[in-house]
Amino acid sequence: MGLLGSTTNETYYEGADGVFNTSDDLDIYGNYQHINIKDIISNFIVSYVGKDKIISDIKRTDVQFHAKRALQELSYDTLRSTKSQEVDVGSSLTIPLPQDYVNYIKISWIDRNGLENLIHPTRVTSNPLSITQSETEDANNNYPYTFDSDGNLQTSENSATWTKYKANTSEDADDDNDSEPDTSLNEGRRYGLDPEFSQSKGVFFIDQLKGRIHFSSNISGKTIVIKYISDSLATDDEMIVHKFAEEAMYKYIAHAILATRSNTPEYIVNRFKKERFAEIRKAKIRLSNIKSEELAQVMRGKSKQIKH
Repeated sequence: MGLLGSTTNETYYEGADGVFNTSDDLDIYGNYQHINIKDIISNFIVSYVGKDKIISDIKRTDVQFHAKRALQELSYDTLRSTKSQEVDVGSSLTIPLPQDYVNYIKISWIDRNGLENLIHPTRVTSNPLSITQSETEDANNNYPYTFDSDGNLQTSENSATWTKYKANTSEDADDDNDSEPDTSLNEGRRYGLDPEFSQSKGVFFIDQLKGRIHFSSNISGKTIVIKYISDSLATDDEMIVHKFAEEAMYKYIAHAILATRSNTPEYIVNRFKKERFAEIRKAKIRLSNIKSEELAQVMRGKSKQIKH
């Protein structure tokens, strides 16, 4: 039986509502390039587990665990697992991290032409945990910490560092010694200009403790796009593998199982370790999607002479 099964061309292109090119179902358009993790597990058990096979016996739950770990690891730097969100930034200058966030790829704001302008991360400010202290000094000239009824330290929602940074604007940054990297340092009047600060597109930092992204004041009211990576395990619809990386999944699972068994000869473990590495490398090359015509078009610009 063919892999398309009973899906006809009409069913594919018109979807469940019978209207061409209107379906938002993740399991419709372009789904043939993927294989779901349940089929990966079933195919692995058929091919690798059984009498006279490399793995004599194993529980399906064990295979499922290693399959999920393989999907996580491949999602970080091999599979096309990039996700994105478009949100508006309010006057609070903060937004929460996406629910399935693992790490960001880039954050940018959208101009009136729909183009993405990169927002750079900053290293000169943060939102540290603000501990509430007494307003008066004690006998030792210290400001004592305050505690709640359970004896825990009392803290503030926002630190003085973040409050002052949020209140600062590019117009207020008139002191050349300020570290605000918005617009006061990109005019070229300083020798040895630091490229990190010579831009006016705004900056951000991520408060990992509270799970928020903080922006500079010139991002207020703008629409931003967050591109990030996840581990592909958040929902059932995401637990799919591109067919270019299918063999890499099998080798990853096989090596993980064999490496955790006490009676497996070391030469077999090393063999599957090498095969896993080779298949992941091959999957990366295939998924890089480099086309000779597109590469040639880009390289044509490299031959232009720069006039001084």
